[in-house]
Amino acid sequence: MSSSAIDWDMWTVVLLKPDCLRRGLADEVLDVVRLHLDIVDRRTVLPAEAQIFAHYDDILHRSTALGRDVPAELRRIYVGQPAGIALAHGIQAALRLRVVLGPTDPAAAPPGTIRGRFGTDSLAAAMRDGRLIDNLIHSSDTADAAARDFDIWYGPQHRHLLGRPHVPTPGRTS
Repeated sequence: MSSSAIDWDMWTVVLLKPDCLRRGLADEVLDVVRLHLDIVDRRTVLPAEAQIFAHYDDILHRSTALGRDVPAELRRIYVGQPAGIALAHGIQAALRLRVVLGPTDPAAAPPGTIRGRFGTDSLAAAMRDGRLIDNLIHSSDTADAAARDFDIWYGPQHRHLLGRPHVPTPGRTS
């Protein structure tokens, strides 16, 4: 299946960060995701440094601006630590899920969002400690990002997952 044949507006990749798995929250967090989108695949991975650096290429070289050693922080957070990935499907999947996640800073996230409900860190604490924030979860923020995230976390050998028939869950508008 070619990338051009995929309607990426219907897909998002969810990354359950190591702090989410360490705290045993993967099932609860994905239960919230399931209220809004269908989960087509779920797995636990040990991220390779190359995957992490590709995923965070937007901040990788901003150590000075962020006031911390971003490559070292990404290694500390991810390398050798289990993370979860899930492939979710539904109408405007990426846009809808980003609302459910809440702001990047869990301390600023409303209680009804994933980060507001489960988050324990704050941007202020992370900045004070010179580290990146623990915020449980990432999802693709656009259709283009969903395609990119899929390539990073799943790769071409898993394109067959994108062809699964979509069966709406009763009561859900996805």
